[in-house]
Amino acid sequence: MVIEKTRLQNNWRLRESINLIASENVMSPLALKAYLSDFMDRYAEGKPFKRYYQGARYIDELEVATAEFIAGMLGAVGVELRPTSGTIANAAVFRVLAEPGDKAAIAPVQAGAHVSHTKFGTLGALGIIQVDLPYDEENMNVDVDGAIKVIEGEKPRFVVLGGSVYLFPHPVKEIAEAAHSVGAKLMYDAAHVFGLIVGGAWRNPLEHGADVMTASTHKTFPGPQGGLIAFNDKDLYKKVSKTIFPWFVSNHHLHRIPATAITAVEMAVKGREYASTVVENARTLAEELAAQGFNVLGEHLGYTKSHQVLVDVRKQGGGAKAAKLLEDANIIVNKNLLPWDPPEAVKDPSGLRLGVQEMTRFGMGKDEMKQIAEFIARILIKKEEPEKVKRDVIEFRKNYTRIHYTVEGDLETMLDLLT
Repeated sequence: MVIEKTRLQNNWRLRESINLIASENVMSPLALKAYLSDFMDRYAEGKPFKRYYQGARYIDELEVATAEFIAGMLGAVGVELRPTSGTIANAAVFRVLAEPGDKAAIAPVQAGAHVSHTKFGTLGALGIIQVDLPYDEENMNVDVDGAIKVIEGEKPRFVVLGGSVYLFPHPVKEIAEAAHSVGAKLMYDAAHVFGLIVGGAWRNPLEHGADVMTASTHKTFPGPQGGLIAFNDKDLYKKVSKTIFPWFVSNHHLHRIPATAITAVEMAVKGREYASTVVENARTLAEELAAQGFNVLGEHLGYTKSHQVLVDVRKQGGGAKAAKLLEDANIIVNKNLLPWDPPEAVKDPSGLRLGVQEMTRFGMGKDEMKQIAEFIARILIKKEEPEKVKRDVIEFRKNYTRIHYTVEGDLETMLDLLT
């Protein structure tokens, strides 16, 4: 039964569905090969070459080489690969930057804050007090002037930008200057846009004043599920590195490291082409959905500069209903709160969040985005039966099963490139 369910899942998600979940991606065959190694059975607590377990010499070398390679891509003074998720990366940084009872100023939920940034998530679990930065509805972003006033008045220990639902870059330079003026640090959560940053399609927050950047390695950066932290501040790098273990991570799932290494090399070679295509595809999908009659957010700003598209589907029955109808047709999206939704609307919000990074990875371009918009419109606007559209979706996906933006070679060649 378990094997059969696994087979069905693989076939359905990888070959028969249009996956528009903004937080997912697929590894290349070579990265997957590196992932499925003996490392997945091993432990290596502590820092490289200072482990509490013997037998870790090979992962030590690989972890250091991978961290140095990614640091070079970002212009960072150091990179930590041990966080097992973006949320764990956030927790490690939060705990070092503030004590329980201290204040942290975060981007408002409307401007993309992840739940881990809030009193309902990791921030609250650590006893850190949440201070909200104001939201600029017209620009769908942090209100810069208002945020500066809040930071100067509240004097938080740190400020958080970045997040999980945002279409346009946050004002890093201006907020960093305000934070530093009161002795605070600026952390940028790049979980969703890390691949776009590496590919040069999104501003690198470390170049605009952020002291530290957390990220996931499996969203627009198409590696294994995991987290990382990149630093502009050497002292902060040392402090966080000392506390990841034992505070937040014991063993850090070693098989992630070689797969992350392969993905980093692939992104160094193909990342610019991939990232620019992702952004182009997102904008095309947004434009075509609007042409089909949907209320797509951000029209006056060009819809999106990220991999994400936000659609108001209140006229189509709301986010929960729309997402379920689309799933019935093998189009996978997630319902999502939109700026005007109250928190309690989370189970049936106004909107859908769409992400194009995985379908781009399977070789889709602007023409395919237009076709996807048509599929969505057939279900939600024209009210066609999902089962009928599903048959067309499955047929459509038959032409897009090979993963693109990879590098030819074997594991040894790739690891030689890494070092």
